[in-house]
Amino acid sequence: MASVNPFNLSDSEEEAERGPNETADTERSPSDGAPGPPGNPFSPPADAEPPALPLSGNRTSPSGEGICVSASAPTAMAGTAETRISVDGIAAQLLKDQYILTALEFHTELLEAGRELPRLRDYFSNPGNFERQSGTPPAKDQVLGPGGPLNRAGSISTLDSLDFARYSDDGNRETDERVAESEIPSQERKNFKSSPDIQEPIRPLEKRALNFLVNEYLLKNEYKLSSITFSDENDDQDFELWDDVGLNIPKPPDLLQLYRNCGSSLTSPRERVDASVGVDLGDLSEIRFAQEPVKKPDLSQQQQTEVVQELEYQLNLLSGEKQSLADQIKKLQSEIQTLKRAVSSPPPTSLDLVSQNSPRPSSSSSSSNSNSCSTNPSVPPTDNGQHLDIGGVSESENVSAPPSNQNTSHPHLQCCNKAVRQQRVQFDQPNRKLSPAFQQALLSFCRMCSDSRLGAEVSRIADNEDSVMLMLGRCLPHIVPNVLLAKREELIPLILCTACLHPEPKERDQLLHILFNLIKRPDDEQRQMILTGCVAFARHVGPTRVEAELLPQCWEQINHKYPERRLLVAEACGALAPYLPKEIRSSLVLSMLQQMLTEDKADMVREAVVKSLGIIMGYIDDSDKYSQGFELMLLSLGDPSERVVNAVHQVFIPAFAAWTTELGTLHTALIPSLLARIEKLLKQGERGLDEHKLHIFLSALQSLTPPLFAVVLQNAPFTSRVKLHGDIPAIEVTRFPRPASPLQDMATIIGSREMLSALLLLYDHQLEHEGTTGWGSLLWVVNQLLPQLIEIVGRINVTSSTCVHEFSRFFWRFCRTFGKIFTNTKVKPQFQEILRLSEENVDASAGNGILTKATVPIYATGVLTCYNQEEDRKLLVGFLEDVMTALSLSHAPLDSLKASFVELGANPVYHELLLTVLWYGVVHTSALVRCTAARMFELLVKGVNETLVAQRVVPALITLSSDPEISVRISTIPAFGTIMETVTQKELLERVKMQLASFLEDPQYQDQHSLHMEIIRTFGRVGPNAEPRFRDDFVLPHLHKLALANNSQSVESKKIDISIHLFEAYSALSCCFISEEVMVNHFLPGLRCLHADMEQLSQEHEVILSSMIKECEIKVENRGMSDTQGSISIASSLVGEDAKTKFLSKMGQLTTSGAMLANVFQRKK
Repeated sequence: MASVNPFNLSDSEEEAERGPNETADTERSPSDGAPGPPGNPFSPPADAEPPALPLSGNRTSPSGEGICVSASAPTAMAGTAETRISVDGIAAQLLKDQYILTALEFHTELLEAGRELPRLRDYFSNPGNFERQSGTPPAKDQVLGPGGPLNRAGSISTLDSLDFARYSDDGNRETDERVAESEIPSQERKNFKSSPDIQEPIRPLEKRALNFLVNEYLLKNEYKLSSITFSDENDDQDFELWDDVGLNIPKPPDLLQLYRNCGSSLTSPRERVDASVGVDLGDLSEIRFAQEPVKKPDLSQQQQTEVVQELEYQLNLLSGEKQSLADQIKKLQSEIQTLKRAVSSPPPTSLDLVSQNSPRPSSSSSSSNSNSCSTNPSVPPTDNGQHLDIGGVSESENVSAPPSNQNTSHPHLQCCNKAVRQQRVQFDQPNRKLSPAFQQALLSFCRMCSDSRLGAEVSRIADNEDSVMLMLGRCLPHIVPNVLLAKREELIPLILCTACLHPEPKERDQLLHILFNLIKRPDDEQRQMILTGCVAFARHVGPTRVEAELLPQCWEQINHKYPERRLLVAEACGALAPYLPKEIRSSLVLSMLQQMLTEDKADMVREAVVKSLGIIMGYIDDSDKYSQGFELMLLSLGDPSERVVNAVHQVFIPAFAAWTTELGTLHTALIPSLLARIEKLLKQGERGLDEHKLHIFLSALQSLTPPLFAVVLQNAPFTSRVKLHGDIPAIEVTRFPRPASPLQDMATIIGSREMLSALLLLYDHQLEHEGTTGWGSLLWVVNQLLPQLIEIVGRINVTSSTCVHEFSRFFWRFCRTFGKIFTNTKVKPQFQEILRLSEENVDASAGNGILTKATVPIYATGVLTCYNQEEDRKLLVGFLEDVMTALSLSHAPLDSLKASFVELGANPVYHELLLTVLWYGVVHTSALVRCTAARMFELLVKGVNETLVAQRVVPALITLSSDPEISVRISTIPAFGTIMETVTQKELLERVKMQLASFLEDPQYQDQHSLHMEIIRTFGRVGPNAEPRFRDDFVLPHLHKLALANNSQSVESKKIDISIHLFEAYSALSCCFISEEVMVNHFLPGLRCLHADMEQLSQEHEVILSSMIKECEIKVENRGMSDTQGSISIASSLVGEDAKTKFLSKMGQLTTSGAMLANVFQRKK
């Protein structure tokens, strides 16, 4: 028998050992292609030995090549006396026996001969085969140098040098160049683990990767403070992005998964397939069986164990191959359906270039294949079921061979596929007689790269939709990290399309994860783009996949550290609500949003949560969730952020009201619940009303008014008579208050403006002519809602301008919504009955207590101002005149009248009307009414323009200042002071100044103690804000005179009153800029006069006055030495730290208020 020469194989024989489906992508596992051993579709030359068959009929090497060793195929060995061993088999045996240098020499010689062997190329190009991981024993196939295993230099540490591939997403994967720990003898493993000098220093990339996993573990297990500290100590690393580690591999599993995998027995490397390196023991056994005569060996115990392990491995392999075949059957069935659909229309022309490693049949073979394919038109193409190879023209392009020699798992399917593609694309064949070897060597000079992952993808062109999806699923995770952040939204359509159509759930999940993590902090436009894509995805895939694939992505980022990412989640929950199963809408999504509403600290996130909750309320149909929705409404209304509260009124409440309308609980449960909470709040508010909560409940009632009116219209007796054809008048623009959002627009709630207009016509006619009999919803509003609201109004504090304003605005919107006829016939009569304002009641003896309540200002400003026609204005004027008269004659507090003037005075439209009311009081016969009118001018002056002040206010005040009753004249002083504070016209100021001077200098007022007190009080109030000239020339000199006169006051009670008011006035004026002359001539002398009185009355006040006088004297002395400035300020004189501290400490020691100062004086007597 001739010796076997492994180098005596022709190129064609070597290629014959490679499967026609072998591609340049050596990293692809056999499961990517069709199961079964690849075969050669052509017969070998006559002088070549027939290819040997493997022991296992379906066994393939990790690189995709069959190790063809004859062992049990006598028919294939007929006519030959020797057995050929493939080049790949020799290489595998050399690597297994650790003849690394010999294998390297073998690899070099093959390269020089132009025949590179993928197994050797991949082995020697993998740095991981020549380094030792710290803490693990060296593998059998590691290269041993003179000093032990060869360690790779740290300076070239890259992805290849780290063993993270074993922890990729597809499970506990190991590289084939390492053996399992279980295969090392126990004593050797023990000795190795106990050796202290095996450890290697940690590499930088290893440290960053471990840091990332440790931080991830801390966050997942609620060690948040530890995670923050850990992040601070590693501030050079971004723990949010795995890409920041620097390894271009997918993120490994978390530490818990790694720990569990480490604790279990590792799978034998033989059960793994790696396209780059790996030798199967069975393959090597086949080589031994081919080289040695078959005889029963004398097996030792260890060899028997290895045989058992080999048989178990083959059993596992067959089981896996069975599953792979089942998957292939499913895939082929789907392709059959695809081809059936494509039969009616021919597919477009596509490119079909055959790989150098895939021989192409001749024209005779093509015709034969065409015939076979025509007999079964529904047979799908194979070629790995997915791709066409681009590698050049095969060297055996012109070699004809019968199709019967094709050794493939599906020969009929493959020949049909090739025939179909050859019918689509035809290439001109040169009329040459080049040998295949020469042709292959010639084409090798075309520089094409198919060794890398990218090169393998480029060399394959997808020939159908499924192939495109698979290709995109593989490539997108590598593309996204290399795209600029500002442009990543351009990838959204590609990601979504692939995620929609990709057949693998794991790949779809990865793509959606990429989508939600595409941009670190997406802005508004980018979030809108992502949400648009999510909605398109949901429309395409249906509710089941939305629940299974999109919602988990939202849940993962619900606690993300960036608010923009949490905002994306909140917005996505609302955008996806219409496309989710109804059970999920009312359970999981509602719970997610509720959690974010209560826990998230970002205002914009809670705002988006509230809007999404509103959308959920628009789609929810589980009536049991009503109470949860009500609590969510109250919770969101109490949010401290104004933008969140606005979102509640704009989106959530209208949507929630629409749902309660369908449930029939809007006016039977929702509104009564809010009223009950308001009443409870008022009962608790006897010790102090929580105005914020009152505002929350009342604003909710206000937002529920449009839905309530819609219920009244839709349940009216005339709904059956609505006709939309004919002339329907347009709705007046001012018919309804301006809605806060489109959801509160009556036309939107009803359905259309035409329907609303028709209903309003019938509504007004029904109220005016037919009454409310049988109209249940309107009767509830009239008989229950209105009386309860009026009762609540009478219980609020009239001095609280906030409460009065809130209720006034509510009644105004309520009356405008329900219309003028309803207001005149249903609302006003109920208020008038409560107030009981009639001619006989408006006299001095009638003390109507309700007139002092908040009912008066709310009725005046919330009901009587709804409509601004002449009769409405007359009614308002008459009501205010009657109230002013009744309160004055009954000596009742004027708080309700003042609240009405303040609320109405805020709107310039009512200034003329209010002046008309006050003029009625000016000319009234009763001095009490005239006094009230004079005091009301003080409230009105601040909001009225100076023209009206000059034409209407000042003449009325001058008239009252000459009133026969001294009390009326004194009542005008606060109004005159307010004019001095707010008006800038010199003529007006001079007139006011003259009138006040007459009060101070006229001898008839010298003994008017009440007048002096009112003037001092007014000067202290308006002095700091009045014109400086008026303050220096008029206010301070007259205060000096009053203080001086008070020194000689003999009546102690009057002296106490004047001292109290002077102290308060000087305290207020001390913060003003005062000229040096006025300071010396009037301010300091006045303070000394007051100080003299305080020495006798209050020691505490005397100390403060002494400090003020001392500081003023020091400043005056300093100003006397330096005349660079013309004025000084008491405030600036007290700014010095020592003086300021001393003054404030003295003021802090003063524990008695001005109102209690009289008691202090009494105790001192």
